[in-house]
Amino acid sequence: MNHAPFRSPIQRLRRYRPRRHPRYKGPSFNQIMPNLLTMAGLCAGLTSMRFALEGRFGSAAAAITAAAIIDGLDGRLARLLNATSRFGAEFDSLSDFLCFGVAPGFTLYLWSLQRVGAYGYTPCLMFAVCMALRLARFNAALDGAPKPAYSYNFFTGVPAPAGAGLVLFPLFAGLEAKSLGLPGLAAVMQHPLVCAGVLIGTAVLLVSTIPVWSFKNFRIPSQYVLAVLLGTGLFVGLLIADPWAALAAGGLIYVGMIPLSLRSFRRLRRQAEEAQEPDDGKLSHEQA
Repeated sequence: MNHAPFRSPIQRLRRYRPRRHPRYKGPSFNQIMPNLLTMAGLCAGLTSMRFALEGRFGSAAAAITAAAIIDGLDGRLARLLNATSRFGAEFDSLSDFLCFGVAPGFTLYLWSLQRVGAYGYTPCLMFAVCMALRLARFNAALDGAPKPAYSYNFFTGVPAPAGAGLVLFPLFAGLEAKSLGLPGLAAVMQHPLVCAGVLIGTAVLLVSTIPVWSFKNFRIPSQYVLAVLLGTGLFVGLLIADPWAALAAGGLIYVGMIPLSLRSFRRLRRQAEEAQEPDDGKLSHEQA
């Protein structure tokens, strides 16, 4: 005979507790969202190379532009969500090298430079190598000594997305000239010497030590806020109505801003040195 112990209804209810859902270990979706954006940018860069192989150079340029926009968003999103990591920084650099170091030169080679054979490949190779050096220098600076406060608003050399935009200027201008029915200008922009010169010039800017505005912590004086908003709206309208003209104009504007950023950097450095001199003089007097 089975003499099971007597259990009250309350004791029986306690035996059958509801099962808890298992807790999975790993990052949250917010933490991997910046890496997902970086992956989307990488796919856009790879897709631009496919479009270039198919002769769809307008689509290739649009895909590289989309990769540049995504690259500007993923880092800011990572800082906003407090999801920055060493993996994300390395992944972003690898994506940048393909999207902005390989894809633009590859597109220009198929669009123009392959007509001169191996000589046309050399500028593309030089641009890719300089892009790799620029990204490696940027990664090394992350673990380097802290920089002066006034230099945090500046890049050292032209950043990778801007370099890709400058390299694609002949393609943007050529597509715009073709849409306007200007075959002569389109032929000039597609000439191998023009594309080679732009590639080499941009490669030099990438590895240079010229300070260039980063716009990360850039403060706009209150009296200029309205003008900046109106100018941005005008540019977006032009980008929608005539994207190739807007992108070509954006490249020219960016090149024109480089001397201004150099002048601003020198002015800030001079002000920092002048502010430090009285303190150094006072310290030396006290020590004496």
